[in-house]
Amino acid sequence: MAVAVAPDILPLRALTPPAWAEIVLQDPVALLIDHAFLEKKAATNALDLLTLWPEEFFPEWAQVMTAVARDEAAHLAQVTRILLRRGGRLARVHKNPYANALRLLVRKGTAGEVLDRLLISAIIELRSCERFSVLAAHCTDEELAVFYRRLFASEKGHFQVFLKLANAIAPKGRADDRWNTLLDAEARILAQQELGPRIHSGCPA
Repeated sequence: MAVAVAPDILPLRALTPPAWAEIVLQDPVALLIDHAFLEKKAATNALDLLTLWPEEFFPEWAQVMTAVARDEAAHLAQVTRILLRRGGRLARVHKNPYANALRLLVRKGTAGEVLDRLLISAIIELRSCERFSVLAAHCTDEELAVFYRRLFASEKGHFQVFLKLANAIAPKGRADDRWNTLLDAEARILAQQELGPRIHSGCPA
């Protein structure tokens, strides 16, 4: 069962072609290793946000961030179980140039820092959501296809949570302007990534 992705549902500037999934799924273990690290980073990011700004902006801040961290930790456990069954193991070092480039756009030490952190988190979840949808639609491995379909819904929920929080702490016009700027930047950053078995890798030409 394929999950359709439409621009009006996932407001990305560029969508991932099926050819990307066909290439990255040629090495599913490497893809799972990368995926596991992404889930770990996502859980850490939510806890970092909780620590840096504990209920400063939003009465439910702690509840929301701990819920996201719990979801991401559960995803990490699920990915790790699948990975180990397939003979893979986590490496000690992992790099994500896509996410690192996005985080460089955060206006650190300014009043806009928390807004940027929330919007960047939303964009990463949004792209992950879109990639899981593409993987689910083109994966012939039934276990992985089911897994990616489930993650699509979860990551979509996280994207919406971060975007809602961003709009709650900043005037709508300012949040919208920054959101559009960062979405444009995300498309450029993704286009610069190398193709490979990674969730946030570049697309084939």
